[in-house]
Amino acid sequence: MSVPHPGSTSIWMASAEMPRVAPLATSVHTDVCVIGGGIAGLTTAYLLALEGRRVVLVEAVELGAGDTGRTTAHFFPPDNRYHHIEKAFGADGAKVVAESFTQATEKVGAIVDSERIDCEFERLDGYLFSLTTPGLAGIHEEFSAALRAGVAVDEVVRAPDLSFDTGQCVRFSNLAQFHPLRYLAGLADAIVRRGGQIYTQTRALDIEAQRHLQVVRTDAGEVRADAVVVATNTPFNDRVVMHTKQSAYRTYVLGLRVPRGSVPRVLLWDNGDPYYYVRVATPDPQADHDYLIVGGCDHKVGQEEHPRDRYRVIEDWVRERFPMAGAVDYRWSGEVMEPADGVAYLGRNPLGDGNVYIITGDSGNGMTHCTAGAMLVTDLIMGRDNPWSWLYEPARKPTHGLGEFVREQANALAHYGDWLKGGEVESADDIPPGEGAIVRDGARRLAVSREADGGLRVHSAACTHLGCVVSWNAAERSWDCPCHGSRFDIEGMPLHGPATKPLEKAELKQ
Repeated sequence: MSVPHPGSTSIWMASAEMPRVAPLATSVHTDVCVIGGGIAGLTTAYLLALEGRRVVLVEAVELGAGDTGRTTAHFFPPDNRYHHIEKAFGADGAKVVAESFTQATEKVGAIVDSERIDCEFERLDGYLFSLTTPGLAGIHEEFSAALRAGVAVDEVVRAPDLSFDTGQCVRFSNLAQFHPLRYLAGLADAIVRRGGQIYTQTRALDIEAQRHLQVVRTDAGEVRADAVVVATNTPFNDRVVMHTKQSAYRTYVLGLRVPRGSVPRVLLWDNGDPYYYVRVATPDPQADHDYLIVGGCDHKVGQEEHPRDRYRVIEDWVRERFPMAGAVDYRWSGEVMEPADGVAYLGRNPLGDGNVYIITGDSGNGMTHCTAGAMLVTDLIMGRDNPWSWLYEPARKPTHGLGEFVREQANALAHYGDWLKGGEVESADDIPPGEGAIVRDGARRLAVSREADGGLRVHSAACTHLGCVVSWNAAERSWDCPCHGSRFDIEGMPLHGPATKPLEKAELKQ
């Protein structure tokens, strides 16, 4: 059984009551096994249940405990920009992205209405802006490309009613936002009412083909299914292939109190470096304040020595532009999977097992990509053609992002050289309470963390995916892998794949 996450708490986690369901107690047989209790998994299970399919969903921790609970829950245009997608995949590719994003947002709205889910879903406009003169060229380029893709956009001199001047920007009409965990709670209820089965605290360990079936082995029993959908942010069932085509990034978020109505209810994001994205939320309608939610300052997972500094940078940016911002009530971070060519991977697993499907490569658009992925995968399982399949095909080569692909692989390979380095501290005695560090103990490198009472937790520093040396994340109190994005809690248990096995326990010899 997994231990609770020791790190940050998002505003969504603090303001939603998620359904508590039991772990898997015995082996079962079903039509489709969905792995993952975030928006990708629950949406897929819901859509398949509507089709009359028997569905079993398994989740390693609790529903919404992964990165859906750590999103900012925007439904906005592709983070990798329409003009980049058009250059890489042509005008038809950009139109597919525009159509899939529009239909995904409409699908969420339709589900909210039909299932009467109280999750603060609202339609609003979004603004892409630049605060630098060189960045304005990208604003104009994005407007033209979005217009060619059929998106409802126009150029305006500034975003209205803000406390700072955005300058000329692109307005995207009819976007959306919601409370992601309240939405998941509604989906879970709807799945169960339609005969679906949900099991939490049930970690999927591997998938094995047996004749025409797939057998999902968990830490509590087996699920035998005609088809399997891996909806775990990054797929755990593929050892290498998918993890060379995308990279894991950490993104940071603040939730600050602002007077009710002092910031307009719009979506904002810029094209700077670092970049920022902004929305307003009101999880408690009886309160006298809203929350200004601002995120950004991304970096490669496991490759930031001082992650808490990212919060300070975001806060400085916010206070310069939103003088009404008050106390910071929430600080949290999430994991984003960036595909090398800028387009998500949605469809059949590329390893030839035709009845296993994956939804990954969210690229900062998890709510939209995951919903579109659930729609696409549902079509494939039901034997229907889907017009988006050719673009989102997981088996595609990273030809259009070859330069990025090469850079990311070089980055990952370079970190295997960490085994030759010394420890980050001279000895475990130098690690203060609540912190962790890599300690050199003879020929070994150990991941050592110290509890508040002074006790030590010691594990091998080798990530159980492909053996890269993990790194201490002080902001989340976790061990993060800089190669492929796996993360482990202080007990060594996996928090994020592709690793499924815990860090090996060890003892200090010194």
